Amino acid sequence: MEYTEKDPTFAQAALTFSAIVLVIGTGLFGFGVSLHSLMLICLIIAASSAWFLKRSGFDEIRAAMNGGISGAFGAIYIFILIGVLIASFIQSGTVGALIYYGLQFISPAVFLPAGVILCIFMSIATGTSWGTVGTAGIVLIGIGEAMGIPLPIVAGAVVSGASFGDKMSPVSDTTNLAAMSAETSLYAHIKSMTYTTIPTLLIVLVVFSVISMQYADHALPIERLENLMGALESTYAVNLLCLLPFVVMIALILMSVAAEPAMIAAAASAVLIAIVMQGADPVSVLNALYGGGGTGNTGVETLDNLLARGGITSMMWTLALALMALALGGILNTFGFLRVLIETIVSRVKSAFGLVTSTIVACLAGNMTMGEAYMSIVLGGQLFGPAYDKAEVDRRVLSRSLEEGATLTTTLIPWTTGGAFFATTLGVDVIEYAPWALLNWMNPLVAMLFAMLGIGLFRKPMLQAKTQSD
Repeated sequence: MEYTEKDPTFAQAALTFSAIVLVIGTGLFGFGVSLHSLMLICLIIAASSAWFLKRSGFDEIRAAMNGGISGAFGAIYIFILIGVLIASFIQSGTVGALIYYGLQFISPAVFLPAGVILCIFMSIATGTSWGTVGTAGIVLIGIGEAMGIPLPIVAGAVVSGASFGDKMSPVSDTTNLAAMSAETSLYAHIKSMTYTTIPTLLIVLVVFSVISMQYADHALPIERLENLMGALESTYAVNLLCLLPFVVMIALILMSVAAEPAMIAAAASAVLIAIVMQGADPVSVLNALYGGGGTGNTGVETLDNLLARGGITSMMWTLALALMALALGGILNTFGFLRVLIETIVSRVKSAFGLVTSTIVACLAGNMTMGEAYMSIVLGGQLFGPAYDKAEVDRRVLSRSLEEGATLTTTLIPWTTGGAFFATTLGVDVIEYAPWALLNWMNPLVAMLFAMLGIGLFRKPMLQAKTQSD
């Protein structure tokens, strides 16, 4: 059978996109259907719509799905290694030691803003929000739960801090990708982001400080504190050496070692400490890397729940969802559904405010349909770049908007790679922590407000130079 090359019409693209959003929204929020089942239905909708374009048979549709998945292999490897890292850190007592020392030095009155700042520093240093959530995040969850602070609020603080660092770090993949996609320099991009991100961060810190003060009287009673400390001491040989795997990971990433080998080295050092210092059975430790923590019964339910996490199997729910979402994104990207929608919108946008708003909304839509931020950033840069040039707006405003629409919102969507990973790792559903991930939804709103007010809307340098020469 012969197929002709043809892009979808705007009506077909809009219908396909609307059907996907309707299925996910109604199924998830209206009937509580499993996200995996909803993703399968969406895949069928997208594949059927692509087939009706009469530009390809199923072989090309399958190739598009494969292309969507292959573009995110790096994230898939990180999924697996984070599970290994968490399990090894539990076995070595690294997580236990961090909780042990954190309970002694962190007050409930400053816990939330302190947690945001800790995650910011770690995420800026490492360039990864995932690594921050998978290490410092689960520790803060454990401490917050012990202090009686609601876990969605704690998770929101963790996500806010980790996302800030990931967005602003010069060693972050999304930071570099946004600058490259918008065709601007890395440090011009980072400087541009400070105009909207720093004011948002200050608001976030104030809000979390106010919330944290409400739990000032939640300081653990001496008896409970001693119970938790005793449970940790009876399970692990708690000392500063337990923190070595954490230090190894941070040091290697600061030395510009790739995330994967840095995580493997940290996990290897944790396994060694578990066997030599904690006296763990080598076979049990290695099995835990696959099946999860499980260091024994501490006698404290909250600790037992935390110390049973990790392992490759713990990431399988997330990985399966991510693969289906990426395959869906491959179809929508390859067959031009999202491109047609964005190009139609861009052609009607005339003002700088409209450009910034359209960029952020388009990247959000890209995340919702393609499952991760990378494709949204690349596609957004390609499609919006000429419009920014025509409006005489510098492309560092474009790169900033790409991050605010794609990098920050991916963690607010349950079926994206980021949202699924954060929910699995922290043990809190996206729907529950999203209202408290203040930075992630406030920053795009601040960016649109500033664009409306003309704050941080830079003119193109070459146009400024041309004006001066004339």
